[in-house]
Amino acid sequence: MASISDSETTNHGSIWDLDQNLDQPMDEEASRLKTMYTEKKFSSILLLRLAFQSLGVVFGDLGTSPLYVFYNIFPHGVDDDEDVIGALSLIIYTLTLIPLMKYVFVVLRANDNGQGGTFALYSLLCRHAKVSTIPNQHKTDEELTTYSRQTYEENSLAAKVKRWLEGHVYKKNCLLILVLIGTCTAIGDGILTPAISVLSASGGIRVQNQKMSTDVVVVVAVIILIGLFSMQHYGTDKVGWLFAPIVLLWFILIGTIGALNIHKYNSSVLKAYNPVYIYRYFRRGKSESWTSLGGIMLSITGTEALYADLCHFPVLAIQIAFTLVVFPCLLLAYTGQAAYIISNKDHVVDAFYRSIPDTIYWPVFIIATLAAIVASQATISATYSIIKQALALGCFPRVSVIHTSKKFLGQIYIPDINWVLMILCIAVTAGFKNQSQIGNAYGTAVVIVMLVTTFLMVPIMLLVWKSHWILVVIFIVLSLMVELPYFTACINKVDQGGWVPLVVATTCFIIMYVWHFCTVKRYEFEMHSKVSMAWILGLGPSLGLVRVPGIGFVYTELASGVPHIFSHFITNLPAIHSVVVFVCVKYLPVYTVPTEERFIVKRIGPKNFHMFRCVARYGYKDIHKRDDDFEKMLLDRLLLFVRLESMMDDYSDSEDFTMMEEKTQGSSNALLLTGKAGSNTMCSTGDLSYSSQDSIVPAAKSPIRGNSLTRYSSQTFGDELEFLNRCKDAGVVHILGNTVVHARPDSGIIKKVAVNYVFAFLRKICRENSVIFNVPHESLLNVGQIYYI
Repeated sequence: MASISDSETTNHGSIWDLDQNLDQPMDEEASRLKTMYTEKKFSSILLLRLAFQSLGVVFGDLGTSPLYVFYNIFPHGVDDDEDVIGALSLIIYTLTLIPLMKYVFVVLRANDNGQGGTFALYSLLCRHAKVSTIPNQHKTDEELTTYSRQTYEENSLAAKVKRWLEGHVYKKNCLLILVLIGTCTAIGDGILTPAISVLSASGGIRVQNQKMSTDVVVVVAVIILIGLFSMQHYGTDKVGWLFAPIVLLWFILIGTIGALNIHKYNSSVLKAYNPVYIYRYFRRGKSESWTSLGGIMLSITGTEALYADLCHFPVLAIQIAFTLVVFPCLLLAYTGQAAYIISNKDHVVDAFYRSIPDTIYWPVFIIATLAAIVASQATISATYSIIKQALALGCFPRVSVIHTSKKFLGQIYIPDINWVLMILCIAVTAGFKNQSQIGNAYGTAVVIVMLVTTFLMVPIMLLVWKSHWILVVIFIVLSLMVELPYFTACINKVDQGGWVPLVVATTCFIIMYVWHFCTVKRYEFEMHSKVSMAWILGLGPSLGLVRVPGIGFVYTELASGVPHIFSHFITNLPAIHSVVVFVCVKYLPVYTVPTEERFIVKRIGPKNFHMFRCVARYGYKDIHKRDDDFEKMLLDRLLLFVRLESMMDDYSDSEDFTMMEEKTQGSSNALLLTGKAGSNTMCSTGDLSYSSQDSIVPAAKSPIRGNSLTRYSSQTFGDELEFLNRCKDAGVVHILGNTVVHARPDSGIIKKVAVNYVFAFLRKICRENSVIFNVPHESLLNVGQIYYI
């Protein structure tokens, strides 16, 4: 296929001007009422209730860490009491600096209308700077009530940062790569969290019977994991109310047991709250001190999930739950275990279970298992959410997304991802069989995600919050002072299990980057090869074909212009439908688009062409439900558009447009559009926004069609509405492009492998658009075409 030359794309002649006037971008009235997300005011009782509910959703993973932390710090046993004191001191101040100070009081404020996670940060940046690699946004999208952005003074630091980010394509790609690294590593958490949590909890059955084989514990953990993943399609709507009481009871138990152990075994461990013991821990110079940081890192696992699972809980509610319940209970639990280990150095492998009083052992074991399941469920749900966000932003192949709750928007289930997670979880659990190697893998995944969040917070603080640069420097220095040592310690354990998240993240990164790269290149190709409106007008109202009764929905990724698929269609088939609607479905960097603002409809060209455009906009949390009739919604918006257009035309006082012939140099003919643009009227309603244009009238002796063309007299509202209804009754056909993407013959070997094999395989196994939009098979028409990128 011939490539588009630079001269063609930059030659903005009079025909280009005609295209711009005939197919103008769709504007909306700026007077739409803004209901931007703000931190709502809650009553004290409601705030405490929300804080209680957040325990079951947000803190499960962080709360189950005491099950396995000390074993991963001292996998070969404890020789010196001072080592335990030093490790405990590191745990205390790591919990204070990272979860408490960094995340709970800083990072949580960087939420996108109540949504957290790496992609939420990226969406915020895409709204405040033009850093999206798919340039399909328009200024009308900024009028959405869920779309928020800041304005900057010309010489401000934020404006300079914005211009720097927008300056070169490679900076946008580097930002995207950073986001994908964090996202792919977070997906690895969805594999490792259930594995280590359930395996650690199941280990309690062996404490009371030391003769029991480790294989029995592994089998029990695998059975629990299979049951957990097999129940995912039911959702958590019916049992979710149990999560908060279970986790609250768990925190009360571990805090109480910790306090009893401090009193019973060794209260001198309280000196670990003096940070000088951290210095002494490293001063002794043992190599184990540095490598043990990988185990200490596990004390803050679940911190990133805390941010990703924000789930519209008010930030203040999460702050209350963490500071009043989670933080003190965790400190008591770790301090109590340290006191027990000092008195029982041989029991470090299963210190948590051995430190439980015999009278309450089995109840605690049951609650521990339930808490591990809740923690795993929260991480699995967060993984689904991450995949959904990546899919919406064009970074993941199309997979089936099922909405499991009628009450809560964020509760989804992705079957394909669920079974992949289950297989990998079982493989990790059965393959390693112990907490130590899984812990090494887990720590590597967690610290990488934290580093990505730290780097992304820098532009967020500068662009979104407009923070002073000194505050930004303080934040990043303090964060890196803690996280970089943990990163180096975890990387040193790559050969001891740390390779698992790296392999998972690398595989996910290749899939996501290749898919996104080909998606961007395909979009750029369609932009460069879209059909000229002058050519469409030259075909006349019949488009050079037989106009058969019916409505044809032509799906395209372009929000303006006539797609290449349409010219391919009309040059290979002898007929086209009486009404043609170009449908563009695009995702915006917002968490949701309100239903009443989802569709924008406009007319393309003269009225007697019966051509329209409909843009359907979605946010990254929006889901195409099975019970949604996408075809019916499109038809309803189209008919409503005609009604509103008629109402606006009754009050239009614009002058007529005429086509004039202009002689240009070289005896070439071009078209100019004359007259006032006042007829381009706008209307915004509760259901859609639209623009209305008067008919474009070819003058006599126009070079487009013959020598005598008279002005088209537009139909009355009733006639056109009746015409559309007749076409609707005649039948609706959905025309989709079955695009095959190939690398150019002169491309490098890496690009050929990525495009011709990896992307082709992903397209073969992913869902078709017709399935996503519930298009009836009998109404589907695929048009094949090949793109060379």
